[in-house]
Amino acid sequence: MDKRSFTKKAGIAADVLMYLILLVQMLYVFTGNIIHEWLGIGFFLCLIVHIILKRKVIAGMWKGGKKSAARRFSDIVTVLLFLCIIVLMLSSMGVSRLLFPWFRFMGSSDFHRYMATAVLTLAVVHGGMHGFIRTKKKKTAALLIAAGAAASIAIGLALVPYMNRHFRTVNVDRAQAVEGEKVEWSGSKPLVIYFTRVGNTDFEEDVDAVSGASLMLCDGELTGSNRLIAEMVCNALDCDMKAINVTGEKYPSSYGDTISVAGKELRSSARPDIEPVNVSGYDSIILVYPIWWGTVPMPVATFLESTDLSGKHIYLIATQGSSGFVKSTEDIRGMAEGAKVTEVVSIYCDDIPTARQTIADELKKISG
Repeated sequence: MDKRSFTKKAGIAADVLMYLILLVQMLYVFTGNIIHEWLGIGFFLCLIVHIILKRKVIAGMWKGGKKSAARRFSDIVTVLLFLCIIVLMLSSMGVSRLLFPWFRFMGSSDFHRYMATAVLTLAVVHGGMHGFIRTKKKKTAALLIAAGAAASIAIGLALVPYMNRHFRTVNVDRAQAVEGEKVEWSGSKPLVIYFTRVGNTDFEEDVDAVSGASLMLCDGELTGSNRLIAEMVCNALDCDMKAINVTGEKYPSSYGDTISVAGKELRSSARPDIEPVNVSGYDSIILVYPIWWGTVPMPVATFLESTDLSGKHIYLIATQGSSGFVKSTEDIRGMAEGAKVTEVVSIYCDDIPTARQTIADELKKISG
């Protein structure tokens, strides 16, 4: 085999391997974090090989001369892909728990997932453009590229969160997850109030086998993710906590069915009955809640509207599988009449078991 033939085959192998790694990385729900991080290293090693083998082609991108519109578009996609890969590399280090725990820049799991989606999408377009330029069937090639890009976006923004919710099993050591740095709170200690599925759901007996990001097994006990967050806060501040519990019909065992019910409650502005929560004697409340349909669950709305919160300061900690606080903060300000409302931190579902230090850091900012 001559050098040129070897280089061509090596380049194809590196490219195919990179695409496969990108797809497998999107399935980290099944591979786990350790494999996910090492595969990430493998991807960037393949990228280095790709750049070395394609260095002449890359250099030719910057040469002058007349180029077709397809060539110019392909060059733009290549540059965008390269820039996104650099940002993805930094965000990969930022969310790393094994290989780069000291690197905290770009440590948002949401942002990391968005960048991975962008890289996969641009990689599909990048590869597709090589075929588009060579083929005579331009319309067919364009449709295939568009379909591949749409599929890549759907995988990153829809399929990954879906798999995370429905196929992910989380096992946590409670002491390891909850205990950590203590935080001094200026003034009287706050009350932590949380809403979680456990205690508000009629679970099937085998739910521990299909528990997702909103549920986990803590020391073998089924626990709601927001209760775990509440315990982290209480451990950091040495304060009390109370749960919001519905008194009427509970939510269904299936997460999908729960979201369906929650959507109907939101559309009808339902206010499910809850057990009274006594907040007297507390000046501050740390409210821990999941994002449902872009806002608070309706039992939380019941608490906010049926409890005298005037003059109190409510600090928000939200858990979510999409992005940020969405419109929950605005809604809470409208529901908690007379209260001051401050955002503390929004925690992506994947990061809940390891969020203890993040919570401590954010609490220090607001308690100083």
